[in-house]
Amino acid sequence: MNLKVFEIFSDIQGESSYSGYPCTFIRLSECNLRCTYCDTQEAYTGGKNLSVKNILIQVEKMGCQLVEITGGEPMLQKGTPELADKLIAMSYTVLIETNGTVDIQSLKDKIITIFDIKCPGSGMTDKICWKNLQYLKPHDEIKFVIGSKSDYDWAKSIVVKHNLDKKHIVHFSPVWSLLKISDLASWVFEDNLYVRVQPQLHKLLGRK
Repeated sequence: MNLKVFEIFSDIQGESSYSGYPCTFIRLSECNLRCTYCDTQEAYTGGKNLSVKNILIQVEKMGCQLVEITGGEPMLQKGTPELADKLIAMSYTVLIETNGTVDIQSLKDKIITIFDIKCPGSGMTDKICWKNLQYLKPHDEIKFVIGSKSDYDWAKSIVVKHNLDKKHIVHFSPVWSLLKISDLASWVFEDNLYVRVQPQLHKLLGRK
C-alpha cells in the first residue's frame, strides 16, 4: 500500500493535549477543503508516493515516541488506517488530525483522533460529516479554530448541543493573526465553558 506524502519531519507538537512534546509528523498530500485561513496550502498538491514500509523506516529514524498523521486531509487516503495500525503495533502513540468530512469509523481504538470542527469563518462548515461524532472514542479530542466572536458563539453552541465537553477534551484555538488569545480566553472565562484555550504553540515557537 502506497500513500501520497508531502513531508515527514519532527518538531514540537503545537496543538491538542499533547502540545509541547517532540513529535514526528507525517503530512499527507491532498485536501478536500479550502479553509480561508489555511496555513498548509502547499499540501493541496505535490508530494510523492511512498510505501507504508518506507514511511515506517523514516519515522523510526526520527526517534520520537509520538507520531501525528496530518495533512491535507489524511482520511482521503485508503492507506491511512493501515499506516496508523502499523505504527501502533510498533508501540508509537499515534494521533490523526482530521477535518471530519470523511468517515472515520475505520480508525482503531488505540488511535487518538483529533477532530477539527470547522467554524463558519473557515467557509467550510457545510462540509462537516456530523455522524463522525458518534465514532469518537473517549480519549479522542475535538478542536475548534476560532477567528471571531461569531465563530466562538457558534462553537459554544455545538459544544453545548452535543455535550462535547462531557465526552472529550475540547480545544478552542484562535486563528493566528486574526484573533487575540486574550479575547478568546475572556469569552471562555465569562461563559464558564469547560474547554481548553490553546495557542498554536508551534507558531509561537516560529515553526511550521
